Amino acid sequence: MTEAEAIRLFKCLSDKSRLQILKSLAIEDMYVERLAERLGLTAPTISFHLKKLADAGAVTSYKKQYYTMYSLCRDCFNTSLLDIIQEESDDAQIQSQRDAEYRQKVVNAFFEYGKLKIIPAQRKKKRIVLEVIVQSFEFGKIYTEREVNIIIADYHDDFCTLRRDMIVEQLLARNKDGYWRI
Repeated sequence: MTEAEAIRLFKCLSDKSRLQILKSLAIEDMYVERLAERLGLTAPTISFHLKKLADAGAVTSYKKQYYTMYSLCRDCFNTSLLDIIQEESDDAQIQSQRDAEYRQKVVNAFFEYGKLKIIPAQRKKKRIVLEVIVQSFEFGKIYTEREVNIIIADYHDDFCTLRRDMIVEQLLARNKDGYWRI
């Protein structure tokens, strides 16, 4: 289910009469007059709601003798909310571009000629700064504390704070043997 289809369905489900129609159709297929009688609404009101439900893909119709019968489209409701949320957004590329622009803005604000001017106070900005610094470490290589300090000192004099923050942010790990990039 695409994002647009999900939005159309959710808008459709936000009406009590439409929910009652869907509940009735979950029991059995019905025609407009039978739904109107069952729900205590007029036939034109039921037709209006069925049109909205059909446009959202929640119901389908078929001919049976001279009646138009409506049935619940069960496939539409077998999709879980998690599947809908995890579906890639139509705006994913735009969001990704905005994220990249924000990251570059932070890097430009805090780094000058490859050196960190100040350590950001805001956690989100600090994380970006630490991610830039951790790129100086190779995956799979174990570093001594002295080697870590020398690498971080190339960026900023307060290597102790940055080293600790990199461990807290799980960019680096350590044990008795040394430090390594995660």
